[in-house]
Amino acid sequence: MASSNSLFLICLVFFYFIHLSCTETETRNTTSESCSISLSYVPLSLNSSSASSQGDPHPSSLVSSPKGHGHRRSKGAAPSSPSIHYKSSFRYSMALIVSIPIGTPPQTVPMVLDTGSQLSWIQCQKKSPRKSPTTSFDPSLSSTFSNLPCNSRVCMPRNPDFTLPTSCENNLCHYSYFYADGTLADGNLVIDKLRLSPSQTTRPLVLGCTNSSGEAQGILGMNLGRLSFPSQAKIKKFSYCVPLRQGTPRVTPIGTFYLGKNPNSHTFKYVNLLSFPQIQSMPNFDPLAYTLPMTGIMIAGKKLSIPVSVFRPDAGGSGQTMIDSGTQYTFLVDEAYSKVKAKVVSVAGRRLKPGYVHGGSLDMCFDGNSIEIGRLIGDMVFQFENGVDILINKERVLDDVGGGVHCVGIGRSSLLGTSSNIIGNFHQQSRWVEFDLVGRKVGFGAANCSKPP
Repeated sequence: MASSNSLFLICLVFFYFIHLSCTETETRNTTSESCSISLSYVPLSLNSSSASSQGDPHPSSLVSSPKGHGHRRSKGAAPSSPSIHYKSSFRYSMALIVSIPIGTPPQTVPMVLDTGSQLSWIQCQKKSPRKSPTTSFDPSLSSTFSNLPCNSRVCMPRNPDFTLPTSCENNLCHYSYFYADGTLADGNLVIDKLRLSPSQTTRPLVLGCTNSSGEAQGILGMNLGRLSFPSQAKIKKFSYCVPLRQGTPRVTPIGTFYLGKNPNSHTFKYVNLLSFPQIQSMPNFDPLAYTLPMTGIMIAGKKLSIPVSVFRPDAGGSGQTMIDSGTQYTFLVDEAYSKVKAKVVSVAGRRLKPGYVHGGSLDMCFDGNSIEIGRLIGDMVFQFENGVDILINKERVLDDVGGGVHCVGIGRSSLLGTSSNIIGNFHQQSRWVEFDLVGRKVGFGAANCSKPP
């Protein structure tokens, strides 16, 4: 659902996350099949000076730091922190859904692994003993659970980490987020531990706790923000391997998720993250995102005539290229998208489904034999610095969106009211993606993610 003009103007001022739902795909917040996109924007007040200081992003310091002790937007784990090494699996059906044990004793809750957002939040509801276990978290059952004090600096009304100003209600710190479909997600800020294994427990982390949302999952925020899970838990690296989705009806495949060292990393090729401190306060730029140095796109062995500048942010932040596990498809700004579509139309235009737009964002859609159409289009390659490529084989160029319709998994960013390039999880299939927070780089490695590593 596209956002209204008024909501979009609000979201330009406040940091927000776009969650776009459409038919027959799965959003980051629901188990139903629906398509999704999320973008993180920071408010105009968040600039390089307000986002940096000498502080420790650990929640205890956020809650009880001496006056004047500031916060630094985390760029990685502190060298002195205990290393976390954790391996898990996730379900992949348009979103990467991990099961995370939270509290003492641990309660396992489903959360969407989301490199495009910051605050992690969970469903909090008291469980009836007469009912079967649910996917929600019961705070009363955790001995390490506590509410974030209202006098915490995280709860300050001018905290730029939240869409709307936080407030103190009944001695509880209340937060709110607006989404592009006009819905409001809100709850209270709380503190608890993630008990990853009997021998590995995180320090207390700031989480969102809501009982007002009808969604089935929470979100595990994994971006570069100081309240993200990696920043708070001081994770040095994390990685995941996204398996292939096969056909409709889809059998949900299982992928692999690592916190800490990945034994496969010697096979990865890396690109350095880009940073643009001079434009971090601009409305179209997200300094907390993983910004990649994209250089071009090839189709059927030929590089499209797209200037590299199209994949770099301009003075207002438009053109930023980010990788986001919480966004389903890939989205390109108009200049890049028009070149991709022109190439597709030139070889397969007669097969295009006239006037059809899937989910309000994908308009290169076809009836007919998807294998034959994929062969007409050919392999597609996203190119990055250091010779790093993301190859999309011709057999995987199209996605089955139901009803016998197949669409190229690339949409036009402007249809979403944004001006960024986003590499979604559809184009992260069959490869490892590693985020090195200390080295500030992202690694890629081809893999059969459907097999155990």
